[in-house]
Amino acid sequence: MEEEIDPAKNRLLRLARRFLPVVDNYDSTRFWVRRNGRWHATPLPLVLLVVESTDVLFATDSIPAIFAITLDPFIVYTSNMFAILGLRALYFLLAGFLGMFRYLHVGLSLVLGFVGLKMIVENLFAGFPGSATESAGSLIVLSLGVIVVILTANVVLSLLAGPKEPLEHPPRKCSNHRRQSPA
Repeated sequence: MEEEIDPAKNRLLRLARRFLPVVDNYDSTRFWVRRNGRWHATPLPLVLLVVESTDVLFATDSIPAIFAITLDPFIVYTSNMFAILGLRALYFLLAGFLGMFRYLHVGLSLVLGFVGLKMIVENLFAGFPGSATESAGSLIVLSLGVIVVILTANVVLSLLAGPKEPLEHPPRKCSNHRRQSPA
């Protein structure tokens, strides 16, 4: 059963409404309208605020993943900026694929587990001479290779097994129905 979401209870929207005068209707396609000599926000900037705040939340979630690949500040910063710009679209793409690929959730879990394990192992061996700096390039290639192998194997196994049954329509058992022969 789906829970209905009430936008009026959103904390970010309530905070924005406290500081911004907002009109409740879409009289214009603009972000701001002038009413009684005062500027008011339309619901459009509030929707944009909520959507972009979810992008920041998704980008925050990706920070540990980039540190598993590199410690270069430029790459960490730019990858998180790109995450803010594009992870929402990737999320909806993956959500659509979950029905097509039976084992996608398992593969993504394995990738996250591998990334976490790699981060732990790197920190354990960071103090040993000749550990991280000399072999950093080969570790990055190895890590990306493991991730590609996990995801590829996952997609191939999912395609061989066929699509997952939709959650809304579970398979029914037909044990009570008997086939009648035509008279």
